[in-house]
Amino acid sequence: MPAFRRMLGAGLAATAALAALTACGPDNSSDQAGGGGADKPAATTPATAAPTGAAPTGAAPTGKPGATGTAKPGGAAKPSGTGKPSAGASDEPEGFCDAAPLPAGQKWIYPVKGTSTTTLVYKDTKTACGVNDVVFEPTGADKTAPFAPTVKGHLNSVMVPSKDVNLADLVKHISECLADPTSSKGFYPCSGGDYKVAIDSAGKVVELTERAHS
Repeated sequence: MPAFRRMLGAGLAATAALAALTACGPDNSSDQAGGGGADKPAATTPATAAPTGAAPTGAAPTGKPGATGTAKPGGAAKPSGTGKPSAGASDEPEGFCDAAPLPAGQKWIYPVKGTSTTTLVYKDTKTACGVNDVVFEPTGADKTAPFAPTVKGHLNSVMVPSKDVNLADLVKHISECLADPTSSKGFYPCSGGDYKVAIDSAGKVVELTERAHS
């Protein structure tokens, strides 16, 4: 009886061992070879995580550019103030504005009414810019200066040759041009009305030269 029990136990143990081997063996090896495993999901390669320490390439800077940063296009910096702009070509007066200096005792004047063979009545002048030459404009109150007996008169025009005249003809010309500044039919064609006068140390007019105007 004990021998029968031992034989029955051994048989049960062998059966259990065979069942265990069958469960642990390859599963459906013929199906794997023939593609039977298509129902199983394919293995996916895990994505590599981006490094967290470095900023992504091409990322736009979020702060203001530093000394070495690249400025954003389209927004040119405003220039710093430098005070009033210096005079450029567009700010400069056009034409001829400066007169050559004259020797002592000479100046540019405008004879006015009241001039006679004894006395020159005139106004001083100031310079102004002209297209072809500097302009002398009368300014201030009338002044007087006596003519010297030996005064020299020089008449000038762009239309006719210059002419040296005596005191009587000089005063005649001045009077005609004061009456009609554009006259060309009188004793001598009128010019612009400005003259260069030379006055001696005694305050007398010793020379009066008309200025020709183009």
